[in-house]
Amino acid sequence: MAELIVALDVPGRKEAEEKIKAIGPDVSFYKIGLELFIAAGPDVVRAVKGLGKKVFLDLKLHDIPRTVERAVKSAGALGADLLTIHSVGGPAMIKAAAEAAAEFGASAPKILAVTVLTSLDAADLKDVGIARSPEDQVRAAASLAVSSGADGLVCSPREVGALAKNLRRGTLLVTPGVRPAGAAVGDQKRIATPGDAVRDGSTHLVVGRPILAAPDPAAAAAAILAEMRAAGTL
Repeated sequence: MAELIVALDVPGRKEAEEKIKAIGPDVSFYKIGLELFIAAGPDVVRAVKGLGKKVFLDLKLHDIPRTVERAVKSAGALGADLLTIHSVGGPAMIKAAAEAAAEFGASAPKILAVTVLTSLDAADLKDVGIARSPEDQVRAAASLAVSSGADGLVCSPREVGALAKNLRRGTLLVTPGVRPAGAAVGDQKRIATPGDAVRDGSTHLVVGRPILAAPDPAAAAAAILAEMRAAGTL
């Protein structure tokens, strides 16, 4: 069964804890990204873990292999369950991240390689010198990352179906850009509904605004979970 991860796109630790409590026990996984981590630091990871939740630490590490290796060790010591790196960092960097994570044994953070950000489309890729389509770039980045030791990938729901069919069994496929039908798109360009993402093979769905900005966050999360369960049993 795919897992729902709620993105804690909030300005500080207090707001993060309030949102987790408002959402309630149905959601066990939360994403901490750059905005929150820079504002609140490692303590926010400890706080979320202290509430009995799992943490997807979405920092998209991209640096020389040695620096990324040390950063992964720091994230593992904090208790991060999932951790992102950029696939464009290359095979040596990805391998260094995977080897650093492995030192934590059974509690090792799973290393996820970012393929193409869901805010980018073909025109955006062309602007930065990438001639491939988003789909082709995702496939190339995915193959490189998994062969270099990554546990999984961050990709849009539009590409997850092809990746689920072509990558080794057990590869984690984490999809942001998930929006319930009728929800505002925001700055995402390659999106899908929760049901579609699950049917296509997503193992983890990341949802932020449709839950955080809902009048009743707990009800919004419950509705998405219900759609995910229904899709997973078809």
